[in-house]
Amino acid sequence: MTQENAANAFPQDELITTQHSITVGERVLNYSVTTGRMILKAEEESPPAEDREQPAATLKPKAAIFFTAYTLEPPAGMDAETFRRGRPVTFAFNGGPGSSSVWLHLGLLGPRRVAMTDDGNMPPPPFRLVDNEHTLLDTSDLVFIDPVTTGFSRVVPGEDPAQFHDFKKDIESVGDFIQQYTSRYHRWLSPKFLAGESYGTTRSAGLAGYLQERHGLYLNGILLISAILNFQTARFVPGNDLPYILFLPTYTATAWYHQRLEAELLTDLEATLAEAESFASGEYALALLRGDALSSDEKAALARKVARYTGLTPEYVLQTNLRVDIHRFCKQLLRDQRRTVGRLDTRFTGIDRDAAGEHSEFDPSYAAIQGPYTAALNDYIRGELGFQSDLPYEILTDRVHPWSFKEHENQYVNVGETLRRAMSINPYLKVFVANGYFDLATPYFATRYTFNHLELDDSLRANISMAFYPAGHMMYIHRPSLAQLKADMQAFIQSALPADSAAH
Repeated sequence: MTQENAANAFPQDELITTQHSITVGERVLNYSVTTGRMILKAEEESPPAEDREQPAATLKPKAAIFFTAYTLEPPAGMDAETFRRGRPVTFAFNGGPGSSSVWLHLGLLGPRRVAMTDDGNMPPPPFRLVDNEHTLLDTSDLVFIDPVTTGFSRVVPGEDPAQFHDFKKDIESVGDFIQQYTSRYHRWLSPKFLAGESYGTTRSAGLAGYLQERHGLYLNGILLISAILNFQTARFVPGNDLPYILFLPTYTATAWYHQRLEAELLTDLEATLAEAESFASGEYALALLRGDALSSDEKAALARKVARYTGLTPEYVLQTNLRVDIHRFCKQLLRDQRRTVGRLDTRFTGIDRDAAGEHSEFDPSYAAIQGPYTAALNDYIRGELGFQSDLPYEILTDRVHPWSFKEHENQYVNVGETLRRAMSINPYLKVFVANGYFDLATPYFATRYTFNHLELDDSLRANISMAFYPAGHMMYIHRPSLAQLKADMQAFIQSALPADSAAH
């Protein structure tokens, strides 16, 4: 076959299925794993031909979507179709944009996980996988999706990848994959859930609307891990004071962890955070609202209080005009020790060459997970699961940038309204939100603010539940938080199932 013919060849699915088992508690789970690339097709109309007057609709291959699906085998003697119809299925993905699903896959939900230290630090290489005794597979089947250009997912020859590097098109392509998988594997009558992390929570809220309105696919629940739905809460730009208010309690948690607060604030983290939240949403928010109308004495008094809850000095807070952004905080808190704190997880510290700089050279919390997860995924997919490819598995890639938000020009991205509308249309849709106290990528107080401003009808507010963990953005790398998060997710899924249904 010539190179030209190969480029124009009709793409085919590349799938492989293997059998495995794991013991969770006293229960042996036998399951199959289907992994590989499914061709995503879009319906397009071709112009009328000589033998027909009307345009003809055809399915045109657009991209090869890499996924890994875990399906529990039915008990002996039970019909597989009946078993799977009644069993929940959870579609999971991470964010970025530009991230593969490796973090939720091998950190939280899947039956195998990356071995880290108990507090989530990187062990010395080489790295390894272990059985995940906290897998969600005992409660739900799992489908991990890598959006286009992440993982092994790529466009088919002749297509432009940039078309998928777009807020709207990303939601549509992932939603169309979910519809295609649901149809092909006969899961339309199964209870269905989404699990998204970080920008994956933005995608999840968008999908809640798209799946309902485009495909008539209604969800039972959405699990949001480290959520961001309203980008105004995290954009440090002149004129937007909201992030300074909403990040402050996480600054407090960080200073608490690193012992940078006054002694009376170090005894009880949750009590200290409650105090910081009250200050941030009360006196601090009102002061920022007044802006330059504050007197010099008022500014000095407020700087002392901000310093009390951040571990910084009043002088430094005044130099920032009472507004400490995330990059400055991460660099400044431990500057006297020549250390920085992480963004994804502020428990982690890093070393910069230049201790006098404004920004950290790298995020030490990402550095701790990048190597172990990359090595484990590449070995697992090609070894245990048997999928072979010479392509690099894109763990977290910049190749999706620039990412287009053209639908949101001159405004902040906010999918909170999409979620509110989806919950109003489907009043059975429930939402679980997991928050890490030491997460500066998607701070917990910002998430709480977002959900308190959905303008959701009172009858639906009980459909939202939240939990908080003493860890960061990927709270599951902290072993105690992993165990608690699994229990919380399992209870949530059970609560979102019909009363006459139960997960197998």
